[in-house]
Amino acid sequence: MGIRAKSNLKKILDEKGMSIRKCAEISGLKFETVRKMYNDDAKQYQRDSLGALCKALECEISDLLELIEE
Repeated sequence: MGIRAKSNLKKILDEKGMSIRKCAEISGLKFETVRKMYNDDAKQYQRDSLGALCKALECEISDLLELIEE
C-alpha cells in the first residue's frame, strides 16, 4: 500500500458542465493531456499543465489533486 496523487478533474468538469474538449480548448492543452487527467490515468503531472488547468478553471492545485492511500 502507498500514497498517490488522484485527479479530481472529472468531478470539477462535471460540476461545471464542461466537456474534456472544451477544457482542453480554454486551457490551451492537448485533448489527450486533459483526457488522461480526467480519467485519472496520468502517470505524472506537468507543472505547466497544472497551471493552465488552474487558470482556465479558476481553481487551486489542491482542488485538482488529492493524496489517497492505495
